[in-house]
Amino acid sequence: MTASNPVRDESSLSPGGPRPLGGVHLDSTAQLMNAITSQLGSQLSLVSIDGARRPAPPALVLVAHGSRDPRTLSTVRSLIERIRELRPHLAVHLGHIELNEPLLPDTLASLQSDRSAQSTRSARTVEAVLVPLLLSRGYHVKRDIPEAAAAAAPLRTRVAAPLGPHPLLVETLYARLVEAGWRTRMSDSTRRASGIVLAAAGSRDPDAAVDTRRTAHLLAERLGVPVVPAYASAAAPTVAAAVRAMAARGRHRIAVASYFTAPGRFATECAAAAPWIAAEPLGDHPAMARLVLHRYDQAVATPEPAPERALATA
Repeated sequence: MTASNPVRDESSLSPGGPRPLGGVHLDSTAQLMNAITSQLGSQLSLVSIDGARRPAPPALVLVAHGSRDPRTLSTVRSLIERIRELRPHLAVHLGHIELNEPLLPDTLASLQSDRSAQSTRSARTVEAVLVPLLLSRGYHVKRDIPEAAAAAAPLRTRVAAPLGPHPLLVETLYARLVEAGWRTRMSDSTRRASGIVLAAAGSRDPDAAVDTRRTAHLLAERLGVPVVPAYASAAAPTVAAAVRAMAARGRHRIAVASYFTAPGRFATECAAAAPWIAAEPLGDHPAMARLVLHRYDQAVATPEPAPERALATA
């Protein structure tokens, strides 16, 4: 998949050419006015009716796993650009669990430095929400990300839920399958011969399998054909085994849905096992950007836990 909306490097623009506003190259007066209106609206949203400036919302830190495949980082950056387009006033940062820079602890350390320079901020303000770019519960969601957040104290953070399962993921999976050649209308005989293998990364955590099966169930309801989860590692069945099992039940028109956030080794290997069509990963689909913001908003709206009262001694 080729990531859309690549990040612009302003230093590469010719000195005499038109300059971008907010990272968007402007080719007409209409585009200029739209960009000005968007940015003005973003600034006005930070001002209350009485003219007082509202506190800035917590920063969104998108937590990606990281990959040696350069397409992964390009796709994640493109997704961040979509998020910024939807919420221009929101500060969006990127942190990786491994393999790519910036690593999550470094991103949080830079936010902590910004915090120390703003002494007027309330000590009780949540200043960053970490949104995992992960599709299910597992070790990274339960341990790695919360530990990184705790180590960033006194920066106040919250960790959002992983992206899946959620109907917006099903919307994206459906769109990617249609792009690959899945027919939205088919005869009853064709439907009886069709099926989907939902290819996921895999985890030893049983909760991850529960989440993936839930997504498979939602996708099956959307498509009207069986959807079987399969895994690239750490869990069974493999994609090849799931394809064989589905074919043994008379389903010979089998597509592979790529339940990966971005291109990479696992996604490529799973796609190679497809006997018919293989969809692209979820990537920077607009529904993915909306889902990231939904998880962010959920975390921001979660009430602070009540402080524990110290028991009085006798």
